[in-house]
Amino acid sequence: MSIAENIAQVRERIAAAARRTGRQADEIILMGVSKTFPAERIREAHAAGLRVFGENKVQELASKADALRDLLDAEWHMIGHVQTNKAAKATELFDAVDSVDSFRMAEKLNASAESAGKTLSVLIEINVGGEQAKSGVAPDSEELEQILQGAPRWGNVKIEGLMAIPPYADDPEGSRPYFLQLRQIRDQIARRSLPRIGLAVLSMGMSHDFEVAIEEGATCVRVGTAIFGERIQT
Repeated sequence: MSIAENIAQVRERIAAAARRTGRQADEIILMGVSKTFPAERIREAHAAGLRVFGENKVQELASKADALRDLLDAEWHMIGHVQTNKAAKATELFDAVDSVDSFRMAEKLNASAESAGKTLSVLIEINVGGEQAKSGVAPDSEELEQILQGAPRWGNVKIEGLMAIPPYADDPEGSRPYFLQLRQIRDQIARRSLPRIGLAVLSMGMSHDFEVAIEEGATCVRVGTAIFGERIQT
């Protein structure tokens, strides 16, 4: 199937999952995870109507940027860990960083965005599975609290919500407890009515489990393989 056909099929699945929980399909953003795929594949997805793209390495988007510069309505999200020494470049290239995993990173991004004269949308990444190999702040951690308390000082970083990558499970139902956990964390934070903390976005769910994520409240699903095919090894 072509990328356009894949996107159409994914959108149908999103709509079906939304209907099961009384939601509207247009409440859910489809992000195409374009990491490792060349610019021409991204252009094909854009021509098929996809507008939000996720990359997990600053240097990879930098290598594609010139070939994609004319896609003025494309929105670029950083979904991988950002090294502090790449904060300035990430701020330059991306419209949003969905993987803030430390107070220090949020501070760096705010300083870089201030220097660039822009406001950067960010999500706080929560390590719902407690996996050492994955980034993200632990739920109920001091690091998470520092980020929440630091938000009022950051005039150039706008916290929009939470993101998570649960432990992989062959059965999509294995992801459900982690999606539920992220939603509950969001609700707990929301009850505190903290200043400058937006919680409209729950970014969770990938190609193999995004329907379960939608049933648990996802507002953004990050889909790579189901759109672009098997990832190109680099």
